[in-house]
Amino acid sequence: MAHHLSAKKRIRQTERRTAVNKARVSRIRTFLKKVETAIAAGKKTEAAEAFTAAMPEMQRGVSKGVLHKNTVSRKLSRLSAAIKKLAA
Repeated sequence: MAHHLSAKKRIRQTERRTAVNKARVSRIRTFLKKVETAIAAGKKTEAAEAFTAAMPEMQRGVSKGVLHKNTVSRKLSRLSAAIKKLAA
């Protein structure tokens, strides 16, 4: 257990930030799941709409530091390719 005031404060801050980050990642996963289910169902218009809604959420995750930039780029690229494939 921490004994210094500064260490105790860091513990409190970490708990708050962890809760915020968990909520943010959960929200991003929800947006991704909407896109993936629309793709699996073969609904191109729904998938495209869900994709446009998911993009800013994922980019916000990068800017807030909960996701890595390359991870988001890879996921967006693969989702975009999957949506384009639905038309063919």
